[in-house]
Amino acid sequence: MITPRTDHLIDLALDEDAGLGDVTSRAIFPARHTSRAFIEARQELTICGLDVAARVFARVDPALKVKLTAHDGDRVKKGGKVLTVVGPTAALLTAERTALNFIQRLSGVATLSRKFADAVAGTGVRVVDTRKTTPGWRALEKYAVRCGGCVNHRSSLGEHVLIKDNHIAAAGSLTKAVKLARAAAPHSAKIEVEATTLAEVKEAIRAGAGVILLDNMSPATIRAAVALIAGAAVVEVSGGVRFETLRDYALPGVDVISVGALTHSAPAADLSLTVLPSRR
Repeated sequence: MITPRTDHLIDLALDEDAGLGDVTSRAIFPARHTSRAFIEARQELTICGLDVAARVFARVDPALKVKLTAHDGDRVKKGGKVLTVVGPTAALLTAERTALNFIQRLSGVATLSRKFADAVAGTGVRVVDTRKTTPGWRALEKYAVRCGGCVNHRSSLGEHVLIKDNHIAAAGSLTKAVKLARAAAPHSAKIEVEATTLAEVKEAIRAGAGVILLDNMSPATIRAAVALIAGAAVVEVSGGVRFETLRDYALPGVDVISVGALTHSAPAADLSLTVLPSRR
């Protein structure tokens, strides 16, 4: 998952943490001093961000040699080693925190996504993310969602039409918003409409929406909405869905459940870097 944007994020992070140098490591270790270290999981997790962590070490000093001992998307047990690095000690320690910050954040998203994906296994429902991502990190966090077994919703406003409540309010009606969008959007753009009531579901069907997002509805209301839609559109459920209630919403006829928490509320995974004792 290394792109020019990823390199830019890494450079920003390194400048933030070590832009003035690493006075501690440089003071203790001469340039010729080398060490070996490894990163290990301190909890059971789904790993993500290994290539990014390796890139951090390389950006600090190309002399740091990294070997990956796991792959993004792997389930790793507590104590499992995911990466080893050998090279100049001062550079290794300068890179440590930034490498861990990336891998802990992305593994946290992947681990939470895996939990949600496992919970709906066998239902035919897909759990997708949202645009509620860390500014600048969207591509990385959505990659982590995929590593965890969930699916990406749109990655930007330009991917397809999603008419939400504020669009409807400003346009004057749901039907008018769909009509205006269909007239101006690219022919390949999907038209998705948010509905908060059964009346809006009926209006969205009449307007010819390709996807109907059932927002903040109870499971009982969703069942009624699915019956109304009757296969005429893709059914997405969103709003108020927690892990504890996820299966309540994974109902027959529901195609997708979108969960912003996959990215905005994922706790950082617990990983640490250990330097092996020097033999000098």
